Amino acid sequence: MSKRFKVWVSRPLFPDVLARIAQFVDLDAEAVERVHSPEMLRQRLAGVDGAIVGLADRVDASTLAGNDRLKVISNLAVGYNNLDIEALTRAGVLACNTPEVLNETTADYAWALLLAAARRVGAAERWVRAGQWRGAMRFDDWLGVDVHGKTLGILGMGRIGQAVARRASGFDMRVLYHNRNRLSESMECECAARWVDKATLLRESDHLVLVLPYARENHHIIGAAELALMKPSAVLVNIARGGLLDEAALAAALREGRLAAAGLDVYEEEPVVHPDLLALEQVVLSPHLGSASADTRRNMAELAVDNVLAGLGLGPEAGRPPAPINPRVLAARRLGSKA
Repeated sequence: MSKRFKVWVSRPLFPDVLARIAQFVDLDAEAVERVHSPEMLRQRLAGVDGAIVGLADRVDASTLAGNDRLKVISNLAVGYNNLDIEALTRAGVLACNTPEVLNETTADYAWALLLAAARRVGAAERWVRAGQWRGAMRFDDWLGVDVHGKTLGILGMGRIGQAVARRASGFDMRVLYHNRNRLSESMECECAARWVDKATLLRESDHLVLVLPYARENHHIIGAAELALMKPSAVLVNIARGGLLDEAALAAALREGRLAAAGLDVYEEEPVVHPDLLALEQVVLSPHLGSASADTRRNMAELAVDNVLAGLGLGPEAGRPPAPINPRVLAARRLGSKA
């Protein structure tokens, strides 16, 4: 009997999903959530042929040093800024992610944050729980800003951005977007969205949603200068990556009344949240929950398993992983050379 591949899963997953991959490989799955140090990651990955990791697991050249065994790694996310794709490619390791399956759920959550921030839901709920609602309220207490009939701005117009835009029709909103590449005319029509330059997007949006992937070139793409262009009554929502937003500048704009509210699901140093944001009532904060529905998280886990099995040449899609990030590794394997 041929030797079975070994696969490590860096965080707990659904038992039935793990059982499916365990039919094909020797599986080592973490039973509890934990933070893996770089050295721990290096040791774990050195002893396996495949791995499923999360966004907190930083895999780079130092993590891979001396590793000639690892063949495939799948990220439990669409974004993969925790993976050094160049280093993985040089090492001949196939990298995969879990796109598409979380688009609609994440778009739902963008709207949850937008509505909660605009209508002050978080602060009002804390006020009620603290027993502060003891009598009649003033007519002008807890005033938020309207969503319906306003202008929605979307920075980044990939699949999730498009899903956010489609939902705006139910609120009778005008939709503007800015993206490096403009959508086709038919897709703009489907999303009822109009491309504008970035400055126009910032000036005209009543509600701005960040939905673009993180890269070095768009670090702090929303900073003090960009926030200064926005309306004092505007609401900003970030469901993409924390590094896109200068959190200190955002806190200053909110504190000084130059922005009405914000809804944040991602942070530059997560799980650490900038202390200036924690002190502000007009910010709705959540712990990176954009894809956190039972159905979607299960679908992400299933896709990650499919990626690893196929990347190891196992299962019904052997050799054809559904979501490769660096597919030239596969091409190089077929040719028997390095990528």
